Amino acid sequence: MTGSDSRWLRTRDVVGDAYDARYERSAKAGINVHGEADFLMRLSPSSVLDAGCGTGRVARELARRGVEVVGVDLDDEMLATARRKASHLQWHLGDIASVDLGRTFSAVVTAGNVMILLDPGTESAVVANLAAHLEPGGHLVAGFQLTPGDLSVERYDRIAADAGLTLLERWSSWERSSWDPSCSYTVSVHRR
Repeated sequence: MTGSDSRWLRTRDVVGDAYDARYERSAKAGINVHGEADFLMRLSPSSVLDAGCGTGRVARELARRGVEVVGVDLDDEMLATARRKASHLQWHLGDIASVDLGRTFSAVVTAGNVMILLDPGTESAVVANLAAHLEPGGHLVAGFQLTPGDLSVERYDRIAADAGLTLLERWSSWERSSWDPSCSYTVSVHRR
C-alpha cells in the first residue's frame, strides 16, 4: 500500500498544526492531554516506537520524560509538524505494516485510533510487523474505539496471538478505567 492509498489519508479532516492545536487548547484549559504517556511510563519503557505517531504529541512527551523514542507515520504533513516541534527526535515516513527500522524497542504504542484507521485487512500485517520491533518481553500497547464494523477486541486478540503476543491487561481508557465488553474504547497491553 502506498501512502496515498491509505484509509487515513483518504478520510482525514485535519492535519499538522491544526491537529495539534486541539490538544494545545485542552492543555491550556487544564486538561491532561498526556494520558498515553502516563500509561506507558507505568511500564517503565527504556525505548518506545510510536507507530502512527502523527504530529508526535505522544512521542514528544515520552522524550521529555527521558524515554528514547522513535516515531513512524505515513502522513508527511503530520510528520512535518513532528519534525518542526522536535527536530532532535527520529521521525520516519513509512507504512507501519512494512517499515523495518532495523532494531527493537521495549514498547510499541499505537495511540489515537491507529488500529481502526488502517485499511481493512492490513491489521494482521501491522501487528506482526510491530511485534517484530519488540524486544523479548516488550509490550505492544494499542488504544482504539470499538465501533460496529471496525476492529473488535476479539479479532485484535487473535491477530496479536498469531503474532506471538499474549494479552497482559486491558482497560477502557488511558487512565486505566475498568474494561468490560460493553465499553466503547479499549487500551490493550500485549507482551512478546
